[in-house]
Amino acid sequence: MTQTGPFNPQTARRHRVGRVWSALFLGAIIIAIIALGALLYNIIDESFGLAAIENRVDPDSLAIEGVPLEDLSKEQLTEILAAHVSAGLLRRFENDQPFAERDRASVYALVLERVVEPQIQATWSLTDSLFRREQVLTEAAEKYPQAKVEFRSWLTPTFLRMPQSSKPELAGVRTAVLGSLWTIFITIALAFPIGVGAAIYLEEYAADNLVNRIIQTNINNLAGVPSIIYGMLGLAIFVRGLEPLTSGAMLGVVDATTANGRTVLSAGLTLALLILPLLIINAQEAIKAVSNSLREASYGLGATRWQTIWYHVLPNALPGILTGTILAISRAIGETAPLVVVGASAFVALDPSGPFSKFTTLPIQIYQWTTRPQDQYRSLAAAAILVLLVLLLSLNATAVLLRNRYSRSV
Repeated sequence: MTQTGPFNPQTARRHRVGRVWSALFLGAIIIAIIALGALLYNIIDESFGLAAIENRVDPDSLAIEGVPLEDLSKEQLTEILAAHVSAGLLRRFENDQPFAERDRASVYALVLERVVEPQIQATWSLTDSLFRREQVLTEAAEKYPQAKVEFRSWLTPTFLRMPQSSKPELAGVRTAVLGSLWTIFITIALAFPIGVGAAIYLEEYAADNLVNRIIQTNINNLAGVPSIIYGMLGLAIFVRGLEPLTSGAMLGVVDATTANGRTVLSAGLTLALLILPLLIINAQEAIKAVSNSLREASYGLGATRWQTIWYHVLPNALPGILTGTILAISRAIGETAPLVVVGASAFVALDPSGPFSKFTTLPIQIYQWTTRPQDQYRSLAAAAILVLLVLLLSLNATAVLLRNRYSRSV
């Protein structure tokens, strides 16, 4: 007779093995938390700290009737710019974008860049600024006697409002944020309905034959293809093959910001191809998880296949589908390689005004800043990473809220 219960000699061994695996899993979680904490610490440490700043023109001297420079109106800022730059340079600004079409933030950026001309001579990390403040101030006074040392947060509302600039003191991420939002909007608007539709067909309509098995195998394989391959595909199809459409020429929307099909639309279409296999696979798994008894009950009441899918299968599968969408958004918003191949610009001073505009995105902007040798650009990159994380978490939180809402309603 086989021993059972606490008298089984294998019980103690199984418990020991279970405790070992439990300790290993706990250790993996602790290591992951430590690594994530170190990453966040490094980013935050570079995003804040003391900086030695010299201005060619004191901003206080540009105040009008006691109103400081940062509070002046667009018209007053334009007058200051006209009074301090050459007529030729002013005409160039007007040709790039008429002042009547510029917003106040754009004009203020030009005044800072061309009139005030701030220059950051040196920066220090948050750790040094807090724990070595006296040494930092002494070093700044010796090396940069004309500079003003102040605590600087690189992540500010101004950083979000300012466009890109060749000077790190004036650079912002507005153009990159708008480019990322435009790209993700086009990506999801195209990939979501196609991905869900393909999943419905493969799970509810497709017969189990050789053709459909080949299609399913290829979808599974495409989910693991390197993203650079999708970039080459987008370059061949959307940028070159469909250039009249993606450049806007076919619709008569060609403007000065268009560059031979290297537009937001091409980027969105390329990323849609990239995440489409992921969306299809996750939607299929969500549809498979819906109980067959629900379908049989619907058929028993006389519903058609499409009515069963629309009113019963999809509502129950929607939380799982939205979970797959969250993963797809997370992958698409962080992609760089396919966008570089498609033609994303490393420097764009004008905001994308539509799907046929030149563009850049936050990951590309971060990469471009990290390649610069100056310390200021590392601080800019760290602040841009925080913006990217907040943007990603905001989009994911929206999808999670939608998923939870539909989970409660079914």
